Amino acid sequence: MSDPIKPVDLSFPAVRAAERAEIEKLLPHRDPFLFVDTIDVSNEEEIVARHVFTEEEFFFRGHFPEYPVVPGVILCETMAQTGGAGLVKRGVLADDSLFFFASLDKVKFRSQVRPGDEVRIVVKNLRVSARMIKQSGVCYVGDRVATEAEWMCLVGNSSQTGQAQA
Repeated sequence: MSDPIKPVDLSFPAVRAAERAEIEKLLPHRDPFLFVDTIDVSNEEEIVARHVFTEEEFFFRGHFPEYPVVPGVILCETMAQTGGAGLVKRGVLADDSLFFFASLDKVKFRSQVRPGDEVRIVVKNLRVSARMIKQSGVCYVGDRVATEAEWMCLVGNSSQTGQAQA
């Protein structure tokens, strides 16, 4: 059973900064490529997180200047970051874990995500080991499905050089 979602008001900069500091302990990603603001649920079955795509996101300058839309690949990255952060938070994977996309399957882009939208990310763990993660996820804006996908990541760590150990 999932933990209840405890909303955090991310409109206050101090709250947002504190949440971001916690996320940075779980992921190696940093601005401008960190797309998880807060994790609301992290248990054996699922991970639920949120991210607000602000008008200042680097990709809106070119995608598309007259009608900015979050690129689909960024939404896929957002889901994978959520999945990885949740596994590190639960202690399933080491704090210094790195996750490398190995495959991306069953990707569907259902609706657009625009500047100012808060995305709720729900990730399901399909198979997890010390060397491989298989997950599925959905990005929602309100009740509307924006993106859904399955993916697999190889797991390495920051002390390794080169590729993740497969």
